[in-house]
Amino acid sequence: MNLPDRSLAAPNRPRIELFLSHPSARLATVLDADLGQRVDACTERGLGYGVDVDSKGERSVSGGNRGSVRERLGFRDGDRGSHTSRTMMLGELSVLLDHVPVTASRADYLAAIEEANLLGKKTARTRELTAKHLRELYGLKPELAVFRALRSFWIRDPGEGRPLLALLCAVARDPLLRSSADVILSAPTGAGIEKGAFEKAFLGQAPDRFAATTLGSLARNIASTWTQSGHLAGHQHKIRSRPAASPAAAAYAATLAFLEGARGQILFQSPYVRLLDRPVNEVHDLLVTASRRGWIDYRSVGAVVDVRLSDLLSEEEQEWLREQA
Repeated sequence: MNLPDRSLAAPNRPRIELFLSHPSARLATVLDADLGQRVDACTERGLGYGVDVDSKGERSVSGGNRGSVRERLGFRDGDRGSHTSRTMMLGELSVLLDHVPVTASRADYLAAIEEANLLGKKTARTRELTAKHLRELYGLKPELAVFRALRSFWIRDPGEGRPLLALLCAVARDPLLRSSADVILSAPTGAGIEKGAFEKAFLGQAPDRFAATTLGSLARNIASTWTQSGHLAGHQHKIRSRPAASPAAAAYAATLAFLEGARGQILFQSPYVRLLDRPVNEVHDLLVTASRRGWIDYRSVGAVVDVRLSDLLSEEEQEWLREQA
């Protein structure tokens, strides 16, 4: 594929402010390309909304309504997720990241899926839905730190840790998958986990939200994703297993924990780090290896733990995190 060569460096995008308001409007809807979701805001008082437009014409909400720091970094919250109709799509993601240049923009990724049919889908509609779900699950945009870090660690991992890398990103971006993590984390290795355990968990969180057919599909897709990541094994009957954890996966887990505000020893209590399924001393060893390879800056002296990500984050992103500290 001949895709344009663009730098993967943390972006400093040109910004154009477009203010959308109307005094008589009650509701304004802004399509936020950065977040891949609709941002609805009340405009009873004629409030305006800034929209960042980069050099390629892609838009994102700016100003007071631009979204939280989490959203700007690439996390997705709310009550919707791709797992009502798809798994984490590890096979499709692997083909995409192995064939699309690391310098690609979101438009390049979507063009590879929808126009070049890199993933070999039979119909235009299937290609469109595949692009939609992969964008929701992974962001597919280097301006998002969550995806930029995934891509960085993906190319550093020969394959062993890639399922876990994909899982960690999907957990950061799919609230439904994230809410199922307790089922996995609370089960010891070797324990049986049936689809009903996930259904029960979702019913406990939102008893009236899902129709029976949707709940069944969601539970099957969730179980399949945890199987793809290595946390479950088996076809009909799922057994709790341990995924392959690599230095790259540990570095990415620590990165996501750091982006969510975990510092010091609390880092090891983060769900992302816990999903490595390793005791603290093994996680420490993996992070030391990643640090020696120059992927992250990890230091641990006694009870003092320090992680720095200056090479992964833009100055603006670092400032966002300082403001949240």
